[in-house]
Amino acid sequence: MKLDHPLLNKLAGLLGAAAVGGWMRTLDYKVAYYDPTIDPVYPQCRGQKLYIFWHEYILFPLYLRGHCNMTMLLSRHRDAEVLAQAARYLGFQFVRGSTNRGGLSALRELLRNGQQTNLAITPDGPRGPRRRLAPGAIFVASRLGLPLVAMGFGYDRPWRVRRAWDRFAIPRPFSQARAVTSPPLHIPPDLDRQGIEHFRQRIESLLNHLTAEAERWAAGGYRIAGQRRVYRCGAGQGRLAPGPLQVCQTAIPSPVGQRAADSHCAYATGSQPAGQCAVVCAEDCLHQLQSLPVHR
Repeated sequence: MKLDHPLLNKLAGLLGAAAVGGWMRTLDYKVAYYDPTIDPVYPQCRGQKLYIFWHEYILFPLYLRGHCNMTMLLSRHRDAEVLAQAARYLGFQFVRGSTNRGGLSALRELLRNGQQTNLAITPDGPRGPRRRLAPGAIFVASRLGLPLVAMGFGYDRPWRVRRAWDRFAIPRPFSQARAVTSPPLHIPPDLDRQGIEHFRQRIESLLNHLTAEAERWAAGGYRIAGQRRVYRCGAGQGRLAPGPLQVCQTAIPSPVGQRAADSHCAYATGSQPAGQCAVVCAEDCLHQLQSLPVHR
């Protein structure tokens, strides 16, 4: 029987899903949101979104966000077949392809699914370069008009698969796992190639920034004001806690220095009426994340 026999792949996927569940269940999860309503675990989350995160941290959302009406883009490479089967057992739908292998058909399938499901893409997969964002995610967000949410993940001193192209991260049992998420990012519709490249560079920079923040937080062992526990979808815990709500709604400035009327980042807190929110540029909004008070 061949190693890539469908029955063996399904069995390996089932065992892999059980292993991921048992291993990841031991971690201490915390998240810092710009806007918690981007998270499909909460009933206040409305409408479909496109979530992106680096491939090396795929275990984090794979464990926590199954059964959240989520479709994931996975490589057509046979090495990814076990991952695809594990994702199915963990509650994900998936389509197969990448920007280099069957990418066009995969993106078309994402476009068809996008009106009914949330989408998840690892934009540097399946072969890298590591932490370099491929244009497919920007193309999908632009064509569908889906808000894009960048998600940075980090573990405390994870083991690394050093021969893997992405230095795949394996968290230590009972260690800290942290997430930092962007506001919903609205990409202009029907971008041409130049526009896609402009936003590709901006979103890549943002995702690297959020990932670095999450990694420092996980390794630092400190507490961030406003941090929240992370719950699994379907765990019966999906309610927003009362108290101040930080909201940051971003529209990234248009290419070639054009500043549309809605190209701003409005940041508010629960104690500040929406009409009095400061209007600042997107870069300042990102800086506000770095400036959140830290309690050691």
